[in-house]
Amino acid sequence: MRVRITEASLLLFAFTVVGAPAHAQSEAVTFKRQAKTIQVFIGGQPFTTYYFDPAIAKAYLQPLRDAHGIVVTRGFPVGDDIPAGHEHDDSLEPHQRPLYFAHGNIDGYDFWGEQVFEKYYGSEAGKSKYGRMAIRKIDETRGGNESRTIRATFDLLGPDQKPFAEETQQYTFRGDKSSRVIDCEYVIHANRQAVKMGDTKEGTFAIRVAPELTAPRGHMVNSEGGEGEPQIWGKRADWVDYDGAIDGQTLGIAIFDSPKSFRHPTYWHARGYGLFAANPFGIKEFTRDSTQDGSTTIPAKQSLTFRYRVLIHEGTYKDAHLAEKYHEYASTQ
Repeated sequence: MRVRITEASLLLFAFTVVGAPAHAQSEAVTFKRQAKTIQVFIGGQPFTTYYFDPAIAKAYLQPLRDAHGIVVTRGFPVGDDIPAGHEHDDSLEPHQRPLYFAHGNIDGYDFWGEQVFEKYYGSEAGKSKYGRMAIRKIDETRGGNESRTIRATFDLLGPDQKPFAEETQQYTFRGDKSSRVIDCEYVIHANRQAVKMGDTKEGTFAIRVAPELTAPRGHMVNSEGGEGEPQIWGKRADWVDYDGAIDGQTLGIAIFDSPKSFRHPTYWHARGYGLFAANPFGIKEFTRDSTQDGSTTIPAKQSLTFRYRVLIHEGTYKDAHLAEKYHEYASTQ
């Protein structure tokens, strides 16, 4: 069969090649290990630090920066400290770390809240049985020059400080001149006994963004075209993005839910005040339907896996072509 090549088809071909988004060259990722932290550098510049101090109730990353060093997450708490002057602020919610994985009901224990901050929680204080994470081991050398991976194993402890389950956290870091990426994987292992993940909105994979990205200054959008908290909170979507201006620069941060993650597409506990969380469990609260039950039980000797990508980008979500980037991400899962 003979194919006729026209001037119009040549122009279309040229536009497709030239107009296609180019993949920027990756920058080197390096780690600096200390006793209770791992600092992550991309292109020789600080990106984030992984904190796994056993004295703190849960592990977390703090802060997150864009490719130009601008911090895109809230600046506190640092350890268990909060800014002076907020000692009686019930709305502070210091348990919402810059980036973390936790759930408000794992076998009846609250891993989302932290007992050390209970005095700031207001009317709910004293009602929870708190769980905590205890580090078992850290592996932090896997990967090549353009990406590196941290893999950590924790015991999940109840109030009696006895382990009842295990959690692994894996973070793979990469970046280029305009973006930063973290591929996140979390696995809950029911090694000793069945483990129930309860239906609550208080969870699960979360980021607390910088004040400049919160409403009304910032803009929140999801993959379904929803905008703002009323159209995003409690809804299912492939991704959610916050964008806005910090230090005069327009930038954004997105969470992608992997097609292989549990109960994809996930529900979102995303608030205008800056809490940014993927939560596949809180169905009863999200739908406001008392007949729904989003809880699930992990049988003994089995596990449950959650996967997400965090993308920190230049410009708005449109400038960053998030729909296309999600499609690229999903195709690799």
